[in-house]
Amino acid sequence: MMNLDSIKRKAEQVVGCFVWGILLVAGCAPEQRLEELTVKRVMDSLVTRIYAQWDTRLINGLDENLVLKFVSPEEQTALAENYWRFGVDVPVVVSLMRDSAQASVPFWLVASGFEKTAYTVRNELYTYEVWQKSFPAGEVGLGINGFDKHRPVYFVSVAPQHPGEKVNITPILPEKQAITVLDTGAFVYHDWDELMLTDVPRPLRGQQLLPTIRGRAREAHVIGAFRRTAFPSAGIPDQVVLTLPENTARGMVVQWRCAPDVKRGWIKYWKSGTDDTMRVDVAGTLLEDRLLRNDRYISRFRVQLDSLQPGAAYEYRIGQGDIAGETGVFAMPDATDTFAFTWFGDIHNDPAWGKLAQRAAADHPQTNFYLAVGDLVNTGLHRDDWDALFAYSGGIFREKPLMAVPGNHDSQDGLGAGMFRDLLSYPANGPDGQPPGFTYAFRYKHALFLMLDVVSFSAQQQAAWIESQLSDTDAVWKFVVFHFPPYTLEEPYPDIVKNWVPLFDKYGVDLVMNGHFHYYLRTQPMKDSQPVKAEEGGTRYVMSVSTRGKNADSVSEPYAANVLKEGYLYQYVQLDGRRLTFTCVDAEGKIRDRFELAK
Repeated sequence: MMNLDSIKRKAEQVVGCFVWGILLVAGCAPEQRLEELTVKRVMDSLVTRIYAQWDTRLINGLDENLVLKFVSPEEQTALAENYWRFGVDVPVVVSLMRDSAQASVPFWLVASGFEKTAYTVRNELYTYEVWQKSFPAGEVGLGINGFDKHRPVYFVSVAPQHPGEKVNITPILPEKQAITVLDTGAFVYHDWDELMLTDVPRPLRGQQLLPTIRGRAREAHVIGAFRRTAFPSAGIPDQVVLTLPENTARGMVVQWRCAPDVKRGWIKYWKSGTDDTMRVDVAGTLLEDRLLRNDRYISRFRVQLDSLQPGAAYEYRIGQGDIAGETGVFAMPDATDTFAFTWFGDIHNDPAWGKLAQRAAADHPQTNFYLAVGDLVNTGLHRDDWDALFAYSGGIFREKPLMAVPGNHDSQDGLGAGMFRDLLSYPANGPDGQPPGFTYAFRYKHALFLMLDVVSFSAQQQAAWIESQLSDTDAVWKFVVFHFPPYTLEEPYPDIVKNWVPLFDKYGVDLVMNGHFHYYLRTQPMKDSQPVKAEEGGTRYVMSVSTRGKNADSVSEPYAANVLKEGYLYQYVQLDGRRLTFTCVDAEGKIRDRFELAK
């Protein structure tokens, strides 16, 4: 058996023999202009070459030296200059703050002329070395953080070389950059603005600070990066998931996947008990997870069925060519004011949640749809986590729609919830200026549901939209779903309490459903952040968890009506006209909490 050193030597031989031929085949010829060689283009090409030439042992033995031998000089230049670019109108000194715990110094840092200083910058968790380099007026080009996935990536500050001069910074790449002031109390990561600097050397204070996001560590990540899915795509359609459109009374959205070579699919559907079959042909969308070795690409299909008959049951089958999947059934809401839904706290693609969910489906066939309050998976950027989620669900979302919002694990490190959006289609009726399908609303019979993305967008940004939805509705019941709980035994969310809670009070929201912390907490009815008597109305806030529990040492608060420290719970909510029955159930089917509301 080859040891790691021999694997690396063999890899270097492979690189020496094949790198230039592969570059030409991949379309990254040495004469390609530097501005065309973005970091993404270089890394896409590099991953393709690795798949083509290296076996599992070589891939698992990757280190920085091997990677650098596998890229051309022009590609190395792109990786050294095209990760972060901005313009300055006077000569400047750029200070680059690099986490001292990162194992490897970025390959380009010393070669490009940066020198390590005696300064250090600190926050509560990290100590950063300060590296500096002088640049003339013009463009400043900086390189990748590394080929590993070191989350506390570097950040920079800029100062004029000549004291008293003013520096005007023009963002180039990324196009949108915030420029703040380097000092204690400043944050350096947009996706973690609570983490503030605690120690900044006096000579650096007051410089212009360019914060970043931790997700940039993933842009060039290849060392220890490659994954496999246990549930790869195939020619037979699978991962069938229903979601609700804005018009829940007349429509249904169906989505599924196939192998990447399947470009077109179809759905046939008919009202149960009839032979009147309708067919819709659907074009697939190619989705990529470039680090997923055995399933890099898939075809994803989506179709919205409209003009369905209220109260009717429909059967459907999806397929491609002559290949058809299993027959599914779904029911449209009827004209009564009775329905039920089941909701899950944090799931984290846990196989034990799958058993819990399938038990919930069997025990409560009256459920009309499912809600998920975020953190459906561990890492929202990894499609293999989503593959596991759909596989563990046992197909329950084929017949009852899944309505969800992103959690911080679904929208990670400031990169957004792109995979969530690609795999789950939701109404595009959210706040103006925000991408569709993250914050949205839907009406189901006599109830309004506000589904809020509090991870990617601030509470303040969405407050006006929330008020417009609540003030314009005649719904009897009002429900709100988002990930971070405003009332918790762990840490406060003052922006949510400030911007949203007064609206919930003003417009009589009945129930707010949250997750994030892995235990169950139901508050007493709340108004103005204080518990009130049941006859005074108020909003109930319930936080729950559908994976393993934690935070067993949490201290109870006076507003808590019930607290359960274990996990693997689900909630079943029944509405019968102006009466609501809420039950919390554990994995054994035992009711752990229950209450009723009447209007």
